[in-house]
Parts: sequence; C-alpha cells; structure tokens
Amino acid sequence: MKPFTTLTAVAAPLPMANVDTDKIIPARFLKTIERSGLGVHLFDTLRYDADGKERPGFVLNQEPYRHAQILIAHENFGCGSSREHAPWALLDFGIRCVIAPDFADIFHNNCFKNGILPVRLPRAVIDQLMEDAKLGANSRITIDLAAQEVVRPNGERIHFDIDPFRKKLLLEGLDDIGQTMEHAASIDAYEAKVRRERSFIPGIEVRA
Repeated sequence: MKPFTTLTAVAAPLPMANVDTDKIIPARFLKTIERSGLGVHLFDTLRYDADGKERPGFVLNQEPYRHAQILIAHENFGCGSSREHAPWALLDFGIRCVIAPDFADIFHNNCFKNGILPVRLPRAVIDQLMEDAKLGANSRITIDLAAQEVVRPNGERIHFDIDPFRKKLLLEGLDDIGQTMEHAASIDAYEAKVRRERSFIPGIEVRA
C-alpha cells in the first residue's frame, strides 16, 4: 500500500449528502476482485448518461477535477452496502483523501485499509473548503497527515483528529498484509519450532 504523508492537490467539490456505495460504484461492476480498472466506473450513474456519454455538468467530467486527488462531500459519505470496491474505485480514479462531516463506519474502515485518508471536519469548515475547491487549479488544498492538518489555499491550517494507530498505518503504507509481514521473522521461527516439535507426525517436514 502506498504511504500517505503529505498531499497537495486539486479538490473536487461534491455538495451531496448520503452518497452511498452504490452511487460510488454501482453493483453491476462488482464482478471483479481486482483493485484496478474500477476508476472509470466511479460515480458511473452521475458521470454518464444512458448511452454512456459523459454528463458535462458532473464535476469529475470537468477540468481540472478530472485529475482531482481530494474529494469534498457532505454528511454520511459512503453509506449503504459494505462493498470494499467503493474505496478501490476512488483510489483507482486517483482520490487519496475524502473530506466530509462524517462517514459510514464500514466505508470509513475500508478507506484506511486501502490507503485513502477520510477526514472528518465540521460542516461549516466543509462549506469553506467547497468554496476553495470551486476555484479549480488555482486553489490547491494540502493534507498534512503527520501534522493532522488541512491547509487551505489562503494558508489557514485546520486541525483534524485521527486514531493514532490508523495514522501510523497510513504513514507507513501498511495494510492488513503489511502489518502481518512486519512479524514475518517471528512467524517463521514459530513455524520452525512447531515442525521440530511435531516431527513425529507423518507429513511434517523438518527444515534445517
């Protein structure tokens, strides 16, 4: 998993509440277990019409938001089903951080497991960031995870809270597998010990 340290990028304003996971990535695209290739279907029903043509009024179909790495939304982002494909689609599109007043719990957890930083901020602050984001390429927002700050284009620094353990995992780029592999030496030693102690069992191979 790619570490998240500091990100300065264009932010896309999405002034919508209760954006559910089916809106983020519709169920018909859940046939794959691959994490790549889902970005093109992110917000599919919002981005495309019935003929598959882009809706020009949707923010991610506009410049410079086609290249946004930050998404700003309203309350209850990521509600609905627990599909992990939702953060996969966001990440594959290029979104590394979602800022909203609050998130659905399962979506919130899945973001951390996939290298996306979900930032909770009060609605009044969200509204200010929305206005910043509307300025497009001339208004980039910075996310400093180590300092736990969102930096507005005018230089104002806004603190956000995050669980210390989850912060560590993002900074070091550790998903569930990465956390396990940190203990690889201990795991190998334990398995070698078990093989020695149970060498009398048929099929147990004792390695030097």
